[in-house]
Amino acid sequence: MIAGKGQCFVKRAYSNIFTAWTVNVKFSLEIVPKLYKEEYMGVKVAKFIDLREGVTANQFTIGDREKIESISDLDPMYKRLMDEPIACVMAVMGGIGRPNLTPMWFDYEGDKVLVNVAEHRKKTKWIKDNPQISIMLVNPKEMYHWLSLKVTVEKSTHEDEEGGEKVIKQLNKIAKKYLGVDEYPLRDPSFPEKRILFECKVDNVATFGTFDWNNW
Repeated sequence: MIAGKGQCFVKRAYSNIFTAWTVNVKFSLEIVPKLYKEEYMGVKVAKFIDLREGVTANQFTIGDREKIESISDLDPMYKRLMDEPIACVMAVMGGIGRPNLTPMWFDYEGDKVLVNVAEHRKKTKWIKDNPQISIMLVNPKEMYHWLSLKVTVEKSTHEDEEGGEKVIKQLNKIAKKYLGVDEYPLRDPSFPEKRILFECKVDNVATFGTFDWNNW
């Protein structure tokens, strides 16, 4: 009889363990991915309080926040900063531990920012060593109208590797955007310069100011 009670106790214990394991597995397979998606999918946008109505309380601080699916869904007021041939300033962590700033052509596709660089440049190594990049686009006609992005490299492609044709295609695309030509004309003529394309996930975005695009 004692043995029987012991067996029942053991069965109940195993049953409780199995139930707990089942709940944990279900949480891991169903709930965690959902929480992950809600927390990490999409792009967080911080909207700074600007001067559109003159000097105001808390100006230059974050007013509202929102989340969008991708940078393609940005408010047209700021998305156009990405679409016009406006040079961006790109910051990467340099070799001596300080941010290195470079004026760059800006490009994106869907929800990815595309950074096309010459293989031999120092900043290419810096990006590989620390794949977190900050980018700012300032309206050249209104300094109080800007967009900044923090991005992280997800993938890199060399023009000579399989699939490398997309590196050249993207390079020619931004040459058309910024120079109005069909083929990128600025490769270093002293040696066979090669290009690398970094595809970057957008971590968060900040926006500031307004502009009457009719005056562009």
